[in-house]
Amino acid sequence: MTPRAITIRLAEPRDAQAIAMMSRDFIEAGLGWKYDAARVLRAIRDRETLAVVACEGAKGAAAGGRGAITGFAIMEFGDERAHLVLLAVRPSHRRLGIGQRLLEWLVESARVAGMASIHLELRSNNDAARRFYRAMSFYETVLVPGYYRSGEGRKEGALRMLRVLRAPGPVPYTWRPPRTEDT
Repeated sequence: MTPRAITIRLAEPRDAQAIAMMSRDFIEAGLGWKYDAARVLRAIRDRETLAVVACEGAKGAAAGGRGAITGFAIMEFGDERAHLVLLAVRPSHRRLGIGQRLLEWLVESARVAGMASIHLELRSNNDAARRFYRAMSFYETVLVPGYYRSGEGRKEGALRMLRVLRAPGPVPYTWRPPRTEDT
């Protein structure tokens, strides 16, 4: 499988179950399941949230995106800050650039929306994710002990990371009306 055979598109309501299962299996394993299909569906429908999926095959995407979902990402937008809620790629499809393409889509969307920064949390012992986000220009901000809690009461630390897109404050006004010959 090559990165060219993967299409990135907006998530649709029919993708909610597949995204939820991937979240359960690849992100939330051992923590309890928060992002079930109903919660993912709410995120897909939320105007302040962007959900994207990576699908196998350009033909599948052109024919309504029916290719198998190989990865997904969900990001919430605030006034100036975006929060990367979830990002996962199937283990069989990792290291093919899919996560990078998903994150690049979200970063560009955040820029266009005028966000100053993107924030995320990950399990503090997830070294692969830590390396990935560092390579994608995120830096570590703080370690939060006991952030994640399993159904059995087990606690895990979280590492918060940040990527700055612009200086905080009002979005600079850059548009100017076209000059006319009279002015």
